Amino acid sequence: MILDVALSPLLKFKTGFPLSRRFIRTGFPSPSHLRHRRETARFPLPSLSRRKIAFRSPFTTISAVLETKETAGTELDAPPVRIVALVGEGSVSPLKCAPWVEVMLHTAKRLKWVDEGYEMLVFTDNFDQYDDQTVENLHTELSRADILVVVAVTNEESVKWIQTSSQNIPNIICFESSQTLTNKLGGSFVQSESKGNVFSKVFSQSKNINESVKVVQTVSEAWDRHNSDDIRFCLLVIVNAYIRPVPILKNLRAKGFSTLNCMARNCGVQILNCLLDPNCRKALECLNKCSPVDQVCNYRCIASYESPNLEQFSLCVLQKNNCLELDAEIPEKPYVPPMIKFRGEELCHETAEDLFVGWLGSLEWSWRVVAGQNPAYDQFPCQYQLFYRGKARGSFWYEPVFQVKTLEGNLVWRRRKYRVKRGKIPGTFYFSVLDNGVVSNEFWTIVDVSDDLNWGLFHYSGAARVAGQSYSGAVLVSPNGEYPSEIESRALASALDRCGIKEWELYTVDNCSCQDPPLGLPEGSRLHHKIEDWKWSSV
Repeated sequence: MILDVALSPLLKFKTGFPLSRRFIRTGFPSPSHLRHRRETARFPLPSLSRRKIAFRSPFTTISAVLETKETAGTELDAPPVRIVALVGEGSVSPLKCAPWVEVMLHTAKRLKWVDEGYEMLVFTDNFDQYDDQTVENLHTELSRADILVVVAVTNEESVKWIQTSSQNIPNIICFESSQTLTNKLGGSFVQSESKGNVFSKVFSQSKNINESVKVVQTVSEAWDRHNSDDIRFCLLVIVNAYIRPVPILKNLRAKGFSTLNCMARNCGVQILNCLLDPNCRKALECLNKCSPVDQVCNYRCIASYESPNLEQFSLCVLQKNNCLELDAEIPEKPYVPPMIKFRGEELCHETAEDLFVGWLGSLEWSWRVVAGQNPAYDQFPCQYQLFYRGKARGSFWYEPVFQVKTLEGNLVWRRRKYRVKRGKIPGTFYFSVLDNGVVSNEFWTIVDVSDDLNWGLFHYSGAARVAGQSYSGAVLVSPNGEYPSEIESRALASALDRCGIKEWELYTVDNCSCQDPPLGLPEGSRLHHKIEDWKWSSV
């Protein structure tokens, strides 16, 4: 009876679960409500970084974004998705002041990692300076474009040119641009009414009006986070909703009654225990307030309200029974080669492990994270890395220790434990971790470590199979948590380039106020093996 009442709202949940480094949205409705809750979504129109417009809907945002055509996936012979980006000449982005044209060119490259069929061409809006051939090429690309992305275009003449030249493009999305530019999704114009930011008006008789509004909201929220992952995500959302399914988004769909039946049949005790546990219940309530794509918000909920009952809940629903019927694989792109030599000698497995162990032994930690590319995990302050050899022969472990500011304002320490195994090539490794009840498998590469161990760059790609989530990123490390000196800037830039990462994509970790981190190693742990005589630099 109590269990039945508590389970009844689960018919309409959002999918996924925050876990490990990369976290997706769980959609279990707040247990304090017995009916599906209406949510208020706010989105700016027509320029998606400006005015906000509120609406209420009985449906969740994620369903609107992911409920697309029932095609099983992208066909091998599917035509390319053509995207044109028009960028304001000389405009500067909020990503460490990188030029917008550079950000969008990099986004075009990153789209190829998802699907080789995604083609994005980038032009600036100084149309009057183009020669005849360039103008003709631009018109040709616009005539066959599936999506037009307008970024930071405010020049009146440019705006008029765009309005005249883009009339036949089915999807137009404008960011940080003139208010006279109008968004269009699936052939339907989306613009604000004259009264301002209270209502929106979609000029179409399409039955998918609600979907368009929610897509705009999702895209707007992602863009406002100002990171390279979410800029790419904005485009993938539109492709998924109006052109063809994007597999990495389709994996996040719920399965309706089959999911509910699986949960009720296999996990009744775990669900009840979670609902009766204040921390577990708060975690679910908190998660329902987050945007489905706000990974930082989602993980803060989990880190704030961790509990054994929450772990058992996700272990049963996701890991053991895969009630969401999801799947994901470790991304194959970008391929990042490991470093080949260290201190003039060929890198071997033992030396590669010693590089991970790093400063441990001389210091209480192996490395401290200076910055990272992942927009979720790498924003947390005071990140320590502990790499060590275990008691058992051939065993190797990684334990990250990091700080979280909970939603109640407290600073708490969290610690995870990864099993590490060697890859085929020295400098590559397979990591696995059970975090909050869900297993993540990752492939790590030692991209570069300076001879004096003053800095290192580690790349990772991973997947949480039962959560349908895949990810990649990199961490820059040093012994003291500070950036390498200017002398090392060229080597660091080269290492980042091998990862397909720009320096402006990195988040700097706050390494101040890191009092009493819970470090220490298990009894019997071993450290360096191959290189006994480490020449440590001063910290």
